[in-house]
Amino acid sequence: MVPVFAACALLSLAPLLVLGAVLDVPPIWTQPEQVHLSYPGVPGSMAVTWTTFNKTDSRVEYGLLGGQIFEMTAKGEATLFVDSGLEKRKLYIHRVTLTHLKPASIYVYHCGSDVGWSDVFSFTALNDSTSFSPRFALFGDMGNENPQSLARLQKETQLGMYDVILHIGDFAYDMHEDNARIGDEFMRQIQSIAAYVPYMTCPGNHEATYNFSNYRNRFSMPGQTESLWYSWNLGMAHIISLSTEVYFYLQFGTELLFKQYEWLKKDLEEANKPENRAVRPWIITMGHRPMYCSNDDQDDCTKFDSYVRLGRKDIKPPAPGLEDLFYHNGVDLELWAHEHSYERLWPVYGDKVRPTSLIYNILTSF
Repeated sequence: MVPVFAACALLSLAPLLVLGAVLDVPPIWTQPEQVHLSYPGVPGSMAVTWTTFNKTDSRVEYGLLGGQIFEMTAKGEATLFVDSGLEKRKLYIHRVTLTHLKPASIYVYHCGSDVGWSDVFSFTALNDSTSFSPRFALFGDMGNENPQSLARLQKETQLGMYDVILHIGDFAYDMHEDNARIGDEFMRQIQSIAAYVPYMTCPGNHEATYNFSNYRNRFSMPGQTESLWYSWNLGMAHIISLSTEVYFYLQFGTELLFKQYEWLKKDLEEANKPENRAVRPWIITMGHRPMYCSNDDQDDCTKFDSYVRLGRKDIKPPAPGLEDLFYHNGVDLELWAHEHSYERLWPVYGDKVRPTSLIYNILTSF
């Protein structure tokens, strides 16, 4: 027979034992979060990307607004991303591509699996007409602390003012910090925008840590370059996204610099074929660091001529810049960020205003 005081002691320890057992069991993180859309570049398609912290199936259930909800299902895959910080945190990045969408039609969707579903979101499939005039919001350099434009972007997205978002480099400040938790928080913040309209990106200098691994793993842009450079068509425009950072982070090798340049040459040659230019007369580029700027920034604008514009003559073999390539291939508009200011330039080529050059530069950051 157990003495009364001994029984009481055992009972008093029971909650601690139960609590200890609970604390030893890792949480089950199967709930989708950080949902965002991107355009894969194929008419009638949309890519859905999200994150979980345990491995789950990757499914999107969707349907036309006003029709039977979730009547269609698309499946994809999850890839394991191990952050390079001290904790080596594991994230599962899910990607599902929806196809055969009706242009300009509104779809309702959620993503996840039988162990957890996201909220319900909606999007409008992109109009694939070459006469379509899309509405863009474009910016760069937005962090998860004091993102001054975020509330406005959230509201205007909810009002249906934009067809596409262009984020021209520098995310979260920085995605890798606190073992990538800052990246998680930033992706949660933009979900209120990016789960409703395609959120198209290019890398900036703040993504460079661990060889751009957070950027390359979290986003899903067209092509097979881990979102570093790609092109796509929308309306009357051929849009090229590029990495200016290949000119600066040479510690990761120069191969990407030359590989991107050769890709750009081929892409611009294709866009300039008469049959293609007749349908899409506008060629637009976006990259993080500008070729031209006037800020007293003690950096690209004042201390040296832009590597992006003129190339790197200090390496072997020398690396060509992009200004001549863009000029001779008739690029119409260049979009940049990095300087944390808005600036719109006259048509410029070779350090001079040349009305016949037809290359306009716009710097924009928020």
